[in-house]
Parts: sequence; structure tokens; C-alpha cells
Amino acid sequence: MYEDLADILSEISGTKVITNELMNRHTSFRVGGPCSLFISPDKNHLPGIIAFCKKSALPYVVIGRGSNILVSDNGFEGLVIEIGDAFNKITVNGDMITAEAGASLASVARAAYENSLTGLEFASGIPGSAGGGLYMNAGAYGGEMKDVIYSARALDSDGKELEFTPDDMDLSYRHSAFMEKNLIITEMVFKLNAGNKDEIKAAMDDYNGRRRDKQPLNYPSAGSFFKRPEGNYAGKLIEDAGLAGLRVGGAEVSAKHCGFVINVDNATSEDIINLMKKVQEEVNDKFGIMLEPEVRMLGKF
Repeated sequence: MYEDLADILSEISGTKVITNELMNRHTSFRVGGPCSLFISPDKNHLPGIIAFCKKSALPYVVIGRGSNILVSDNGFEGLVIEIGDAFNKITVNGDMITAEAGASLASVARAAYENSLTGLEFASGIPGSAGGGLYMNAGAYGGEMKDVIYSARALDSDGKELEFTPDDMDLSYRHSAFMEKNLIITEMVFKLNAGNKDEIKAAMDDYNGRRRDKQPLNYPSAGSFFKRPEGNYAGKLIEDAGLAGLRVGGAEVSAKHCGFVINVDNATSEDIINLMKKVQEEVNDKFGIMLEPEVRMLGKF
């Protein structure tokens, strides 16, 4: 069945479709079983792929750089669409930067710096794509995507392109309308301000230095695993619960930053999920706060 679908999708997209692709190759956690079909299309063919999925009732998910997802050990039954290198164009016009969804946030922040534009310094060390960042309203060091976004384009489940203003996006903490409506972001425009290049560089260096000092960047992870509870910090609650270094299989609560779950020794997705549950139970027992994962789960757990 999937071999036939792969042939059809290859014809539609002009791109090779891979069957049984291991998702641990496409996530920063370095875990995840095989997906039935995997494709990394270009912008022109994406609408046709989406329309075909709807017509044929083929389940699909869209990923960017895989920096905020956890894929089941069982993989994903259906098509994984990677918004990758074919979507990495960045253009600058005055105080506006237009970025395709597959461009890395770091490269967009770099383009802002090179053109003396301020506002995206916070994003210079975030390891995801621009599209993924907008999808979850990524943020760091007091900045969020909602602070700098001007407009965006996305595809609906029919493959139809829609345009969005910031109000349409309904951006709040780790939330957007794109999540709620199952939309695929293809392009976005950021509106920034003229700034001093040296000051922009200093801020970027400061933020990235803090990341290196405080985060376990030498291990595979998905960044901050839990959402920040209102009026508190997930990492502090986990540390205060005495859970630094807690380990299940190859997964561990980082002692360097307790908000991170890290893959220290060939962890499975099941290890990570079981560790997540232990952390949630302990924190809830001690403080009456149920931590919610920030990481997006794909497949059956």
C-alpha cells in the first residue's frame, strides 16, 4: 500500500519519497521509530501533496528541524512532511525580513544583525526553524515571536494558501492559531527596528553565552521540556523536588538545567515518557502543580 502511495507522491512532488524512514534521524532528541512515508518537498509542490493527502485520507504530520518533537518508538503511521532546505530563503527589505518556514531562526537572527535590525536577538540561539518557532510562538530571554511578527502565509488542509495578520495568529505563550487549525506555515514577515550593530551583536553573544553556561547543549534534547507554569518555572520546581539527575533508562533530568530532559545513553521515547510522568507526579505531589509538556508528541505512545 505505502509503496504505491510513495510512487504517486513522488510523481506529484517531483521528489523522492522514502518509505520506513527512521525519525531518530530527524529529531534533536535522536529518538523515534520509522514513519510509513517521508518527503521533503519544495514550496511549489506542497499544496498538491496536502490536497492528495486529504483526497486519499492519508494521515500526515509536518515537521521542521525536529527540535521540539518527540516521536514514538513505534514511529508514525502515515506521511511525514519535512519543511526543510527547500524553504530556507531569507530576504531583507528595509526594516522587514521575509523568511520561508524552513529557514533556521538562527539564520534569520543573523540576517537581522547583518542589516543592523534589532528585535530578533532572543532567537539567535533557538535551534528550530522559523516556521516551527512561529507555530509555537517560541521565545527566550524576554522576547517572543509575537513581538516581531508582521504577517504570515500558511496552507490549510485543502492546500489553499491563506494570509495572516498578527491578530489572526492568536499568539500567546507557546500557542498559536496554526496549532488549533492544523495549518502549515510556509512564509513569514518580521518587522524590526533599526539598531546599533555592535549592541545587537553584544546581546546575541550574551544570550548565547548564557545558553552554553546554563543548558546541557552537549546532549540530545528538545530544549525546555515543560511549559512554564503561571508564576513559576518548571526547572526550579523540578530542582526543588529533588529530581536533578533522575534517570529512567537512557533519559535523564539534566542536573545542569532541570527544565531539560536529555538523552544520555541511547534513550527510547518510552524512557522519556516514563521519566516525564515521574517528574509530573513528584512535582504535583510536592507543590500541587501539574507540569505540561511543551514538546509535541507524534505517533502512538
